[in-house]
Amino acid sequence: MFLLAILAFEFGMRKGAEKAGRTGPREALSGGELIDLLYAQDLDQRDFPFPAVVSASTGRTVVPARPADAGTEAITAAIDAAANEVLVMFNGPDSPLRDLRRINEASRFFEDALRVLLDGREGLTCGIPTTAGGGEQRAGYPDLRIEHEASGTVAYLDPKLFEATSVDSGLRTFYYTPKAESSKVTADAHHFLLGFAHDGRDGAWTFTGWKLVDLARLQVRLKAEFQAANRDLYRAGAVLRGSR
Repeated sequence: MFLLAILAFEFGMRKGAEKAGRTGPREALSGGELIDLLYAQDLDQRDFPFPAVVSASTGRTVVPARPADAGTEAITAAIDAAANEVLVMFNGPDSPLRDLRRINEASRFFEDALRVLLDGREGLTCGIPTTAGGGEQRAGYPDLRIEHEASGTVAYLDPKLFEATSVDSGLRTFYYTPKAESSKVTADAHHFLLGFAHDGRDGAWTFTGWKLVDLARLQVRLKAEFQAANRDLYRAGAVLRGSR
């Protein structure tokens, strides 16, 4: 989402230069100037429409759900049926989730089951989205790509698991990193999140229901942070002392 601020800044600078009759290259900002610019935007205090973030980073449109549209109706009806089937599957006594230690480990099971069920639906295809470079990539948003073959309608689907009592929580649970080169959003499409609620009983979860969310209505926020890897932390010249 820094991308939005930088794009807006660059656009403003270009317009200002045009008005002043300056068309030549502009000097790059120093690190300190760029930090000051970003913090001056109060990005962590602002909401951004998710469709605007996707459009700025991919050039693609987030299409709102259209209940009267045949392609949209076929996709959402298939998700409805698959979600109910998955609930029965993973609430059963033979559920593979019974041996898991953490709920995060269960996410892949839901993703794989939904992919098989949706891809087996007549008139639909469902698979792992390919990146802008053409390769399959499981990590990152979104998890699944669904297409209604007759109409060409595309929907991206991101399954999530959440504890039922946390539905009103303010903790972050949805993440999107706008990287054009590795983006899996390569089509104008619906963007849906399928949230499965559970009772919070570790290792013996009961999944109590699901909600299908239209992300065209989502407002997102930015958490600005600076980060470093171990190779940055423990580099030669930075370590003062160590064990012998």
